[in-house]
Amino acid sequence: MQIKAGDTVVVIAGKNKFTVDKKGNKTQTTGKVLRVYPKTNKVLVEGVNIVKKHQKPTQANQQGGIIEVEAPIDASNVMLLDPKTNKPTRVGYKFVESKDGKVSKVRVAKKSGAELK
Repeated sequence: MQIKAGDTVVVIAGKNKFTVDKKGNKTQTTGKVLRVYPKTNKVLVEGVNIVKKHQKPTQANQQGGIIEVEAPIDASNVMLLDPKTNKPTRVGYKFVESKDGKVSKVRVAKKSGAELK
């Protein structure tokens, strides 16, 4: 899986592909990855795929009621954001040698060649 927690992604498919502002302009939905589920190939993105959950009253939440939470979406429906161009990009890998001679594998944006954190 090429996506890690903390990455900024763009939704490229599904019902949350676009967000509409107050003027009616459509823009692609972006968000930060909060959690990754590699076994089911799903990611939890901040502010995307909001669902309503019925919550019973507990010690922490005395009121209970209906709350809105993010639900995981399939990893194939999101694409990493290129740090240079700020557009969606595919992911490549490059081997980089450090000063002390150790070789490490680094994720790279295919469009610009910029390293992804």
